[in-house]
Amino acid sequence: MAHSSVRSRPSIAPTITFNFAYLKTSNGILKLLQLILGICCIGIVGHQFSTVSYYRNTTELFFLLITTTFMIGTFIILLSFLTSVTTATIMSKTIYEIIYNSIAFGLLLAASLTLLININNDKQHRGFELLLGASICGLVNAALYFCSTIVALRTYKGH
Repeated sequence: MAHSSVRSRPSIAPTITFNFAYLKTSNGILKLLQLILGICCIGIVGHQFSTVSYYRNTTELFFLLITTTFMIGTFIILLSFLTSVTTATIMSKTIYEIIYNSIAFGLLLAASLTLLININNDKQHRGFELLLGASICGLVNAALYFCSTIVALRTYKGH
């Protein structure tokens, strides 16, 4: 007697689950705040670039470049932590976050202070208040990256 059997193949389509529990951790909250402040800074300085076409300041360009760089980097890190549970646990055991956050802190601090000093020297600058707000947001963001560096140092497992 012949029996027929049906074999079922497992689904090949990957399933993506989001790790929203990461946003409840101190590191997750810091990353989300860094991303939001980065978007605010880019929006303010980008708006100034679009309205004042005859005047391009190198300090504004430096601030925009640094803020954009670390906003994109933080977005990629946050997205990878949210889409993979293992990424958040593995990456905290490496030195990558310490290096990334400390470099982001230093460069954002330098860019924000440079912009703040430059616009304070030229108070007749068009959009003075907006750029002052952007530089203050940049300083707060630098402080958040400093806090992330401290958190990364505490969770680092390599010796």
